[in-house]
Amino acid sequence: MTQLPDFAKFATRAKLAFRAPDLLRQALTHRSYLNEHREANWDHNERLEFLGDAVLELVVTDYLFGRYPKETEGDLTAYRAALVNTDTLAEVAIDLGVNDYLLLSKGEAKDTGRARQVILANAFESIIGAIYLDQGLTAARDFIVNNFDGRAEAVIAARRIQDAKSFFQEKAQATEELTPTYEVLSEVGPDHHKTFTVGLYLGTNLVATGVGRSKQEAEQAAARRALVERGWLK
Repeated sequence: MTQLPDFAKFATRAKLAFRAPDLLRQALTHRSYLNEHREANWDHNERLEFLGDAVLELVVTDYLFGRYPKETEGDLTAYRAALVNTDTLAEVAIDLGVNDYLLLSKGEAKDTGRARQVILANAFESIIGAIYLDQGLTAARDFIVNNFDGRAEAVIAARRIQDAKSFFQEKAQATEELTPTYEVLSEVGPDHHKTFTVGLYLGTNLVATGVGRSKQEAEQAAARRALVERGWLK
């Protein structure tokens, strides 16, 4: 087996202290790594991701509810969607240095594109699941809030809390007299764990692509990227 990363170093960097360090190793293990390393006697991170996703949504909902007492249910839902989508979670994971500690197959390790962002987002949720199992909800909440506090304002300032699809459509119709269309370019993975890549088109021109764990999330990601490409977030 190849030498494993120093997970204790990552824990220190992320300000974590695991009672069961093997949970962190599992959280950072992608399924593809185990396919290449049959001698590894631990599980991949998909179950932890499932748990962490639920914990993340609860904590972010509670955080936003307290932080923005005058906002409507619709606004809070939009804020939450922007904070827990693949793009934002991948950004948080990158800031934590997760890339340096992921256990991936050789093929996955070479991919630095959008597919890596999905892996990073999943790993971040897996870490949350591991913290929850190891130390409970309070510790998981502290970890999430520490990594999101201040980011909510940045997300809102960048207008990512809006329905990016609707906003892009408004801008496209006003400036180019075209209505955007979306096409699924690929979908990979089992039915319960698919990753979709969607293309956003103006006419026959591919403006941007987006990746997500549902078609809707991938479309929103494509719209956000298209807004940046067109310079319409200013």
